[in-house]
This record gives sequence, structure tokens and C-alpha cells, in this order.
Amino acid sequence: MGKKVFLLFLLMVTGSIVSAQTNSKKTPFVLFTGLVLTSDSLQPIPYVAVRSSRRGLIGYSDENGYFDVIVKRGDTIEFQQMEKVSTSHVVPDTLKASRYNVVKLMTQDTIHLAAIFIRALPPKSLFYHEFVTKDIPDDALERARKNLESEALKEELRLRPADAQASQQLLAQTRANQLYYYKQAPPQNYLSPVAWMQFFEAWKRGDFKKKKKAKPAYVSPY
Repeated sequence: MGKKVFLLFLLMVTGSIVSAQTNSKKTPFVLFTGLVLTSDSLQPIPYVAVRSSRRGLIGYSDENGYFDVIVKRGDTIEFQQMEKVSTSHVVPDTLKASRYNVVKLMTQDTIHLAAIFIRALPPKSLFYHEFVTKDIPDDALERARKNLESEALKEELRLRPADAQASQQLLAQTRANQLYYYKQAPPQNYLSPVAWMQFFEAWKRGDFKKKKKAKPAYVSPY
């Protein structure tokens, strides 16, 4: 009885292994691995985009130029990198194994620079006028110098809204003042001689005259 059970178990395991091998042969997917190197010095090319003609982007090569992706038999795989000429590789549709290894060589691509327009100088008779009246924009150092001036900093701080810490301090100070005169009338300076003297002095100095608003000197560095 024990021998029959053992033979039955052996037949089941053998059948499952054969079935798994048969299914692996029928599957259309293949593990596609390899290296991407330069054609002149055989140096690894990192971060090469690996694209499939059917599914698009499927992976990248690592720092050593190694890649491993899942493809189908018969797929056309393209290798693209910014500084290299794109190349492609066709996975054989008659491939029997479940792994496929290649070494791809890529050549340096021509670098295209942006167009540069060169214009001639004005005539000699107009050179002095152009040189004097030309508006030359400030460089980064000049903009930084203007922005660090005291008036520019004051204007910047005046226009900048209060942060959370300043708002909390103002609120705490206001509540402290209210609690100080709790259930009492706060002092009024309407009849204070000192306040009236300060008012007259300010009147003589012209503090209450209408003044023109100064144009802010702040220049954005951007």
C-alpha cells in the first residue's frame, strides 16, 4: 500500500514538472537582458531608455549599462539616449529559451547648437549716439546692490505680510493691554499737555503736510 502511494505521488510530481516545462515553452514572454556600451571605447552607457514597438517604454539601463526587461518573441526593441544615435534590436520569434542576452553598441550623436544671429554695428556716424543713449540693463551684481539699500529693504519689509510669529506676538500684546485696563476706562490723551505740545511741534515741522509717495527702489532679481 505504501509503495502504491509513493508511485502515485511520484507520477503527480513528474506530471506537474512536465506541465510547467510545457507551459514555459508556450509562453510568448522572454527575459531580455544585456549591456549597452559605447562603440569606440566600450564604456557602459547609463540610463538608456529601452522601448518596445508594442508597449512603449519598458525600462532603463543602470549605472553599469545593464538592463533586464520582459519582452515578447518577435518584438522590436529600441535603445534611445540623448547623446547617442538610437539603435534597435529584433527579438527572434523562433527563440526556444526563456532568456535572451545581447550587447548593444551605440555611437556618439552630433550635437546641434541653437541658432546664433550676428548683427552688424551701426554706422560710424551713429556709433556715438547709440553708445550714449543705449539702455544697458543691470547685471546681477547691480540688482543685488540696489536691493540691499536701506530704503529698498524698508519698502520690502513694509510690503511683506506678517508671518505667524509676528501675528501671534501682536495678538498677545493686544490682549495683554486689554487685560491691563480690564473693567476700567483706558487713559485718553485729549487733555494731556504733553500730547498737545508734541502735536504743535509736529505741526511746525510739517509732519502733517501731504507728501509725494516715493517710488519703491526694489528691483526684482528675476
